Amino acid sequence: MDTSGKHSGLLDKIVLISAPWPLFNRPSIQIGTLKSYLKSQFPDLQVDAHHVYLKIAATCGYQIYQAVSQRTWLAETVYGALLYPERLESIKKVFQQQAARQSSLRKVAFEKLIAQVETVSKTFINSTNWGEYGFAGFSICTCQFTASLYFIKQMKKRFPHLTIVVGGSMFAGESIENIFEMFPEIDFVINGEGEIPLGRLVHHLNHSRRMQDIPPVPGIVTAKSAQENMPVTFNQMEDLTALKCPDYDEYFELLESLGPQKTFFPTLPVELSRGCWWRKSHDTAGFTGCAFCNLNLQWDGYRSKKASEAVSDIDKLVSKYKTLSVAFMDNMLPLKNSGEIFARISRLGKDLHLFGEIRASTPKRLLAAVRATGTVEVQIGIEALSTRLLNRLNKGTTAIENLEVMKHCEALGIVNKSNLILCFPGSNDEDVAATLRCLDFALPFRPLKPVQFWLGLGSPVWQHSKAFGLKAVFNHPNYAAIFGPAINRAMQFTIQAYRGDLVRQKKLWQPVKKKLENWKEAYAELHQNPASGHILSYRDGRQFLIIRQKRIGAENLTHRLEETSRAIYLFCEHHRSIKSIKGRFPGIPQDKILQFLEMMVTKRLMFTENDKYLSLAIPARP
Repeated sequence: MDTSGKHSGLLDKIVLISAPWPLFNRPSIQIGTLKSYLKSQFPDLQVDAHHVYLKIAATCGYQIYQAVSQRTWLAETVYGALLYPERLESIKKVFQQQAARQSSLRKVAFEKLIAQVETVSKTFINSTNWGEYGFAGFSICTCQFTASLYFIKQMKKRFPHLTIVVGGSMFAGESIENIFEMFPEIDFVINGEGEIPLGRLVHHLNHSRRMQDIPPVPGIVTAKSAQENMPVTFNQMEDLTALKCPDYDEYFELLESLGPQKTFFPTLPVELSRGCWWRKSHDTAGFTGCAFCNLNLQWDGYRSKKASEAVSDIDKLVSKYKTLSVAFMDNMLPLKNSGEIFARISRLGKDLHLFGEIRASTPKRLLAAVRATGTVEVQIGIEALSTRLLNRLNKGTTAIENLEVMKHCEALGIVNKSNLILCFPGSNDEDVAATLRCLDFALPFRPLKPVQFWLGLGSPVWQHSKAFGLKAVFNHPNYAAIFGPAINRAMQFTIQAYRGDLVRQKKLWQPVKKKLENWKEAYAELHQNPASGHILSYRDGRQFLIIRQKRIGAENLTHRLEETSRAIYLFCEHHRSIKSIKGRFPGIPQDKILQFLEMMVTKRLMFTENDKYLSLAIPARP
């Protein structure tokens, strides 16, 4: 394509770009997958993929880059200051407020960081003849919006006729509204996944003499279609069989060029599925899925790869790029074929380091299979330790189930990196009291990370705001600080704010926040000597059971359970109803069983909820 804006015939070259601030130690699965798909459809098409964020990370230093990338407002302010230098002071204020929470950033001068980023970015932009490309595609996800806009604007200054296509999780439904008016440098927006829409766009560019001649493409929004209020649609694969193994060549070539002092072993992103299989409808509000989640705005339904294809991709990637860490990018690991997937991974015979997200209802046998493949870290959708609040979140789980999966992870040596949502709208004293009680029993297990509830555009809470007690919803004020009032009024951004019972919620959840801090400190102190074993563990003597309970500032407690007491305790390794316990031990009077169970609960060796009981001690030996 030439710089006159007229298409000169066959499209032979496009570029895909991932701007800062994704995790630096992972190639972009978005542009890696898009590149593989387009190459499979158009073998003669040259697809260049630029993981620009790795250049920025290497220049700023990996520690500083990582700290910035972990918070949306830190990431968006850096390039926000380059986009809108006249707003430097208000943007700097946002950065400093956020940086104060990160020890590695407290001494970082904002202006110096901006200058570093600008130098690297401009060098990259000025080193390429963008006019050679049929179009430049930007994958824009969390933390990438201002950075992508900066690159787009700078590239358009040098090559005004360069066609710009954007997509990613930042663009779905309401977020597309007014984007062409506010950011006229953008020519096309992809709603949802990009493979088929981008493929259609390449096809039409190959057969159209002018951009204006391209017919409407489902899944692609243009300024004209937006102005005419045409429906925004999806255009996604019916299944994932057409997906090829991601191409991360440029990322690894760039990493190698950085030199030995900047080299590391990256984590390889892979996907087993798209969407979320948890679609249970909320009984009262009428929505499906988790109340707080807006991750599925870019998908229509749920699809998963065949086990053989998924494992083949993993094998190819680790063999090709000579690294053994793999992160599953799925919203949740597939339910139906996870067992087969992990059995096949195990048969690869490779010492993999795997990470994935799972539901709290994942059974221990599947967790054990996952651990056997090399999975050492998981994120579980725990979110709350109050069953009433879990119902409000539409999680479909209970507090006792959450404790059980935390216990199984501890027993299997799986690091559980899960969150506890604080200040969810409409939560009450009952939720806080139930959470505090549950935390008393959670001490033996890895602490949860407290996360302040934030309102996501398009989430069920946002869509049904009145049902959750929200009086008004609007863009987070930090967007106004970065973009100014005009753009803030015209756009709907991913992170929303609201008026409601915020002050009350913060006060209400303060005891939980404090208790989580104490839990973290206690867990660390009780694990200072790794050889001392688990906090709450047992050794089985077949006729008896010895339970050890480690304590802070006091001698360890030991408990011996004999014969039937031992059998009941081991039977409750999984949470059991009093009815099932009575059925398992019919010769023992129910009052005697209840007396034993309540004694175990009083000693915090078991947890109870709604006439269900869970033993908390784990085997001293794996």
